[in-house]
Amino acid sequence: MDINGIDHIELYVGDARQAAFYFGTAVGFRLRGQGGPETGLTDQRSLLLAHADIRMLLTSGLTAEHPASAYVQRHGDGIAVVGLEVDDAAGAYAELVARGATGVTPPRTRTGADAEVVIAEVGGFGDVLHRLVERRGDRTEFLPGVIEPLPAADDDKLLAEIDHLAVCVPPGQLDETVRHYEEVFGFAQIFEEHIEVAGQAMNSKVVQSPSRRVTVVLLEPDTSRRPGQIEDFLRWHAGAGVQHLGLRTDDIVTAVGALADRGVRFAGTPAAYYDDLEQRVGPVDAPLDRLRDLSILVDSDHGGQLLQIFTESMHVRRTLFLELIERRGATTFGSGNIKALYEAKERELAAATAAQPQEVGA
Repeated sequence: MDINGIDHIELYVGDARQAAFYFGTAVGFRLRGQGGPETGLTDQRSLLLAHADIRMLLTSGLTAEHPASAYVQRHGDGIAVVGLEVDDAAGAYAELVARGATGVTPPRTRTGADAEVVIAEVGGFGDVLHRLVERRGDRTEFLPGVIEPLPAADDDKLLAEIDHLAVCVPPGQLDETVRHYEEVFGFAQIFEEHIEVAGQAMNSKVVQSPSRRVTVVLLEPDTSRRPGQIEDFLRWHAGAGVQHLGLRTDDIVTAVGALADRGVRFAGTPAAYYDDLEQRVGPVDAPLDRLRDLSILVDSDHGGQLLQIFTESMHVRRTLFLELIERRGATTFGSGNIKALYEAKERELAAATAAQPQEVGA
């Protein structure tokens, strides 16, 4: 079984049109397709967005009984399905179930004039599913017969592809989840780190498919320290889920500048961070004053440098957010990468708490 990459992600959201407006206007995604009762998608509305090689399906339930409605009620808006590109969806489904995966949706085929798509679904982590996707023929037809293609202008190519997904799991489930991906999906662990910040701590391990095209960062709180942002996510999200989506870009300075101009809010970084930056990571091929202005972080590993920045969450529960990352030789995550995220999210949450109105008499 070969997992060739991430075919798409599907978000379950309260209002697909509203979510599409944000991702289109602020992040630069383009509307590429739509489906609903009129196309055979009973009790749901789905909008397909794309940007370069990133495909995102936004789905809202039209009835209380639809799985998207139940997901949003429990977790809020979030990534509910991670589509994995495979050569043989039926064979992959059978192999994964034999290895211990929970079968959810047996293989089924959608056929169009110029394309055939086979999909099947198995359990992933928490309430998130993995959808196995096999494509034949015209790859621009996302799901023949149920997602109607729509013409759209070319995107601005600020982003390139999905780099990774970061997943929070409850205490005690990190090693179990790593084993599940190793034994069932054939992934390998490529990185691990214990992070301590201001009396809080977390454990992180990264697993990756043999093709190196699917990378999952797994985060678990260290309960021997005081509660922090990972516990906050697990409480607000009501369990395991995707905390952030890492999007790779070939030019992070241009991408961050453009998205900031469109209204995307990014986590800030203290100016002093840049004072000894090149002493810590070596020469950086980018103007330091521009990196400072945009709050772009720089880190390194054995292969080279990576530049990254995190958005503030766009959701009322402050759960799912985005990361932009440019890799300049780095193949994993630098030793300060996850710590930088942790510290940035702590600053965002502290600022949000301080801004909340006080109760009368408090």
